[in-house]
Amino acid sequence: MRFTVLFLLLLACKPANPPEKTVDVVPFSIDELQRRTFNYFWELADSTYYQIPDRYPTLTFSSIAATGFGLSAYIVGIERGYVTREAAAIRTLKTLEALWQLPQGPEPANVSGYKGFFYHFLTLDKATRFKTVELSSIDTGLLMAGVLSAMSFYDGDNETERRIRETADALFRRVEWDWMINDTNRMWMGWHPESGFIPAQWKGYNEAMILLVMAMGSPIHPIDAEAWTKWCETYTWADFEGQPHVQFDPLFGHQYSHVWIDFMGVQDAYMREKGLDYTQNTRRATLANRAYCIRNPLGAKGYGENCWGLTACDGPAYRTMTVDGKEWQFFDYRARGACSIQVVDDGTIAPTAAGGSFPFTPDESEAALRFMWDTYYPNLVGEYGFKDAFNLTYITAETPNGWFDVDYLGIDQCPILLMIDNFRSGILWKTMRKNPYIIAGLKKAGFNGGWIDETL
Repeated sequence: MRFTVLFLLLLACKPANPPEKTVDVVPFSIDELQRRTFNYFWELADSTYYQIPDRYPTLTFSSIAATGFGLSAYIVGIERGYVTREAAAIRTLKTLEALWQLPQGPEPANVSGYKGFFYHFLTLDKATRFKTVELSSIDTGLLMAGVLSAMSFYDGDNETERRIRETADALFRRVEWDWMINDTNRMWMGWHPESGFIPAQWKGYNEAMILLVMAMGSPIHPIDAEAWTKWCETYTWADFEGQPHVQFDPLFGHQYSHVWIDFMGVQDAYMREKGLDYTQNTRRATLANRAYCIRNPLGAKGYGENCWGLTACDGPAYRTMTVDGKEWQFFDYRARGACSIQVVDDGTIAPTAAGGSFPFTPDESEAALRFMWDTYYPNLVGEYGFKDAFNLTYITAETPNGWFDVDYLGIDQCPILLMIDNFRSGILWKTMRKNPYIIAGLKKAGFNGGWIDETL
């Protein structure tokens, strides 16, 4: 979903960071973590277009995926009592109306999207395409998942909630999913007005499950059911760290679709053959990730039973250096992970890995979050909860105690908030079970059992 090259190019041109507020040390609690994480989305959305910044306090651009997460975060804010339903509904409507009104077209500049899709990153001042980033299928998908959660949650009779439903529905129907599909029934990852479709396509298993489900469920521009068959054909089933499961190395790929879709007790043909569901698969993947960190074959500093989690996140720098007589290759932003296919491990741990796995490994995840909060506060914890990542192996003159990120990342913050609440209240899962497009897409993909069989 990210392109490392882009971030390398941007490192030299980041604007000065605004100072972060001083935060008193507060003991760890799930409530405190959720409240602070929610505030990232509630306080940092811009006041004109209501887009969510990709990162903070470093300000670069807004992220359409983070904006989608934010729309769902507002629902959790209501559930937890952080904001009133009326305030969240007004914010949601303003966000949806801004998205609807942003310019769309094939031009390379001064537009925000094309054919209903949106560019990966938008400028902070005008919410138009940032430099030459791609028109992103997955980031539009994550945005639309948030849009559909708003469509199904705000079911009141008042004018604001009625307009939310109408605008959300219009935004979803506008996306031409069938345009983004190729002649092999696989979806392109993106498109550039300068060169056309990116020659990379979505194939399983990763975070794009929800993308295909929504595309199959579209009432106007649906893709064929064969797309799911093609998706599953590329799965790799293997045992890693004693856990047999569908392989994908960074944990975010096992989490993102589950933020909105409750896969517990429902199965497609592939999972029926394996005798489990995607929820169980994600639990196994998480336990394998944790077991790898506990085994710690590279000898990274700090890893342990309560300090684990490899996923896509920031990192200390792209450089090779020797630490304690051993050569390490470090990275900046990169998808880190471990599975039978590949291992990408430079000693960087991201709290979102454990937080986003909360419904699947609640005991292990809470213990990890508590340990990281209590042990590394305030270097790792601030006004918006956990900063993105840390690396205790990266020892330099500037980082004698290891590297700690200065930024929070929107797409890493919200899985912590939303997945914890899916465990506590199931609010998003319950909401999305009512969405006709999600239901249609799942049934088209061949899912049945559990709550799906109970829908009309």
